[in-house]
Amino acid sequence: MSCGEPHETECAEVLDHLYEFLDREMPDSDCTKFEAHFVECSPCLEKYGLEQAVKKLVKRCCGQDDVPADLRSKVMGRIDLIRSGQAVPEQDITVSGTEVPTAAKE
Repeated sequence: MSCGEPHETECAEVLDHLYEFLDREMPDSDCTKFEAHFVECSPCLEKYGLEQAVKKLVKRCCGQDDVPADLRSKVMGRIDLIRSGQAVPEQDITVSGTEVPTAAKE
């Protein structure tokens, strides 16, 4: 999606990183660029509003489910490995005796 207008931050970049923006998983300087983009680009602002509404709905409907502590620990361990650039083992994650297939983890 693009509004066809020139912007300091391109629509494609904003939309590619929209969830990082929604989750505040980007530097403040990038958040500021995105906020400025939304002020001047109504199609991207509309997409942002829609995704924000979906995120709130999912949180309201599914946000109360508890994640098993062992699953959370294993997932966070994998994230740490990926962030550090280490090789991630290809073995399946097992949680409370239930094996999670590799395809489901991707």
